[in-house]
Amino acid sequence: MSAPGRPVAVRGRVPGGGRSPAPAPAPAHRTLRLAPGRLSLRVRPRPLAVTLLLVLLAAGSGALALTRDGLVPPAEVLGALFGAGSEQAAFVVLELRLPRVALGLVVGAALGAAGALFQQLSRNPLGSPDIVGFNSGAATGALLVLLHGDPAYVAAGAAGGGLATAVVVQLLARRGSFRGNRLILAGIAVGSLLASVNAYLLTRAALDHAQSAQLWLIGSLGSAERHQVPPALIALGVLLMAALPVVRRLDLLEMGDEAAGGLGVDAGRTRVLVLLIAVGLSAVAVSAAGPIVFVALCAPQLARRLARGTGTGLLPAAAMGALLLSASDLLAVTLPTAGPLPVGVVTGALGGLYLAWLLGRGRRRPRRGPRVPQVRARLLRGTAGIR
Repeated sequence: MSAPGRPVAVRGRVPGGGRSPAPAPAPAHRTLRLAPGRLSLRVRPRPLAVTLLLVLLAAGSGALALTRDGLVPPAEVLGALFGAGSEQAAFVVLELRLPRVALGLVVGAALGAAGALFQQLSRNPLGSPDIVGFNSGAATGALLVLLHGDPAYVAAGAAGGGLATAVVVQLLARRGSFRGNRLILAGIAVGSLLASVNAYLLTRAALDHAQSAQLWLIGSLGSAERHQVPPALIALGVLLMAALPVVRRLDLLEMGDEAAGGLGVDAGRTRVLVLLIAVGLSAVAVSAAGPIVFVALCAPQLARRLARGTGTGLLPAAAMGALLLSASDLLAVTLPTAGPLPVGVVTGALGGLYLAWLLGRGRRRPRRGPRVPQVRARLLRGTAGIR
């Protein structure tokens, strides 16, 4: 029984003859109010689940690397990690394998995050630091320090080289304003020039220095040491924390500078901040393991396919990068070759296979155009508080 005097809607109709409105779609994200009126965090369920899954897979790949050849049983690996194993197990796990595994996870996460920022900044799936020349610039700076300076300042040399390359590429692609094919072409040109500079530096170096530098230029985790991990991890955490507030504004730039400016987003300042953070992430990766290729290119795209979301996808890309590099390094040390392969060789081969798969997939199915209204509608959700 219904209450007297209260109209009842029957079969989708409301009083007055009209139909009842369709239920509102469930929001694609949840907003966490960390500090009411000051700080909030948007959490999308699917990207969060994908990120957690990728983190678990990356951790599992690292665990397999610690016990890859059966030299140290899993029980002794756990004992060595918690300080209860034998001296031999502790040396193998803590001194030889754990630094390599930990540095691979950190470098992979830095490459994945840098690739996501560069691709969103340039609005081009080829806008990764190894394609547009930033890794080559960071390698040039680091190589100068390795061959003619103090190796303790390799990170500073990589950061300086990457930043100088970013300035040159921006000057060449000034009309493109960090967007489109102009940035990609300028980056490829600068990267090719810097590759020649790196080759010239190798020809003028001593033989032993040239051999170690050539291995480093391919990208390798074989010389990882314990003291390298904490600075790289701290730098990665600081840069990711700095990127999170900026990413939201970067995503709004997809609507255009004028529309984003109406929401209080300074387009020029946002792009400069994103560029500095992305160059910093690239410098962290290059200074630790050399210019490893294709991880920054593939990780954001694979993570975006899994998360099925729009925008930068910073954290899923970082987790995917950690998984890709950790799995590639595990494959590099387990392949039946004359000796352990540099991880850059494996990532280059996997990246080539990935691009070939994309080409074959594109031939079978024509590419659909971007759904601009839907993308704009998703970006406009949760824009309150941007100003």
